[in-house]
Amino acid sequence: MTYTAAALLGVAGALAVDLAVLRTRLVTRVVFWATYPIIITFQLLSNGILTGRRIVVYDPAAIIGWRLAYAPVEDLLFGFAMVLLTLSVWVWLGRRGVQRTPAAGTGSRLLRRVRERAARRKSIDM
Repeated sequence: MTYTAAALLGVAGALAVDLAVLRTRLVTRVVFWATYPIIITFQLLSNGILTGRRIVVYDPAAIIGWRLAYAPVEDLLFGFAMVLLTLSVWVWLGRRGVQRTPAAGTGSRLLRRVRERAARRKSIDM
């Protein structure tokens, strides 16, 4: 399978998950497309460094050949698929109440147990 075919399958799969499986429909929202250029900017920067310095080298037979900031355009497709899939799962989990209210600073269950145990010990010692 070529890199191009894999990238196109990745995009198709991420779109299917977003639109049909999880039904988050992020790609239909203006806010998704309004913020996506930020992601592309940093993706092109990192890809440009990695491919421009030849840290990552692509087989010319496996890609279309079009490049943007030294990186093959297929990298933009993979990046899109990864970001869309990650955000779709995140939104879907949020809708399921995995973390209904913000809990910044409270930590994990394990951390809460450790704190509770330490507080009990402290109250016993006093």
